[in-house]
Amino acid sequence: MFLDKAKIKVTSGSGGNGMVAWRREKYVDKGGPAGGDGGKGGNVYLLADCNLSTLLDFKYKSIFQAQNGENGRSKNQHGKNGEDTYIKVPCGSVIKDADSGKIIGDLVDDGQTLLAAQGGRGGRGNARFTTSIRRAPQFCEPGEPGIERDLEIELKLIADVGLLGLPNAGKSTLISVISAAKPKIADYPFTTLTPNLGIVKKPDGNGIVVADIPGLIRGASEGAGLGHEFLRHVERTRLLLHLLDALEDDPVRNFETINKELAKYGGRLAEIPQTVVINKIDAANPLKVEMLKEKFEQMGYDAYAISAVAGDGIKELVNYLTKKVDEIPLPSFDIEVQEDEAAFNHDDSEFFISRKKNEFTVTGGKVERLVYVTDLRNPEAVHRFQNILKAMGVDKSLRKAGIKEGDIVKILDLEFTYYSEE
Repeated sequence: MFLDKAKIKVTSGSGGNGMVAWRREKYVDKGGPAGGDGGKGGNVYLLADCNLSTLLDFKYKSIFQAQNGENGRSKNQHGKNGEDTYIKVPCGSVIKDADSGKIIGDLVDDGQTLLAAQGGRGGRGNARFTTSIRRAPQFCEPGEPGIERDLEIELKLIADVGLLGLPNAGKSTLISVISAAKPKIADYPFTTLTPNLGIVKKPDGNGIVVADIPGLIRGASEGAGLGHEFLRHVERTRLLLHLLDALEDDPVRNFETINKELAKYGGRLAEIPQTVVINKIDAANPLKVEMLKEKFEQMGYDAYAISAVAGDGIKELVNYLTKKVDEIPLPSFDIEVQEDEAAFNHDDSEFFISRKKNEFTVTGGKVERLVYVTDLRNPEAVHRFQNILKAMGVDKSLRKAGIKEGDIVKILDLEFTYYSEE
């Protein structure tokens, strides 16, 4: 089964909690704090793998989570960092944020990675909060939670050669002859419902990836037939083999029909080099085949006459492909990848205040992170949290926004009543 669209949920690891601990050596008087930091949560990455050709795996597993960081320990021992998670996707996968619709990655090259969700920071142990005034801090930081998000993956097939042609032109038969692919073959239109991939071996041992694209018809660029769904798979090929049925009344008109659909679809489809392959010559009029071949050569195309069933002309065509593909440079892609802020835990000091009657909501990277890493059950930690907000200017900005005693302040899920210290 060929699957070219998938939706997955990824969650990075949470950071481990810091530790409240004390030195307790026998001859060390008032040893002081010795709580270690929590480990960092694991990241989630998407990894392009040239050995994959479909998104079928995501039909059976669509939820991925990185490992959490370990909690800090006594004796200033830091917790272990969580292991990163790598999600393998085929080369040619375009990654979108499901909520915003932004394209955040275009994984083309084998081994290329994309950070999808950064792991949470580990909380600091009480040993990190010692000062000349605060000699015995009784608090630590909880670990920062991981990032959870939904992603959409769309596979824009990467193949060296794409086979084009109207239904029953013989594309499936040809790919079964020149490679080890075993597509469904039958004498009716739209036998191929999904793209088939085949590998054609080159003399040096490497292979050429050939894609059998489902049959196109007039109006495919507007959604008719199967073309609208699969034209995107043609965009990333180096060369197009345009198969024509020599038994049709007007193969030239069929050729023009397909090319008009490519031009209407847009992108680089109309710019990809094409080679014309006239098929079914074993049952066609030899004079007609020769005239067609000459006509396309006069139009500036390389043209070959074959019979995929009988094997006539196949060896010459394969030899041509193995040389021609190397002459064509890899295409460059103009997909606009946008900055992916949702993958990171930001420490941005900028904050914003919004008001709704007597409720004031504070948002901002650093402010929200402070809520995550503050143990609100601990009075010392809460007092430190209040001092940091004051130092950041949040208290002053709230007064400018018109807050009064008794009004409510909200930061994420934290809600408290405002009282002025002045």
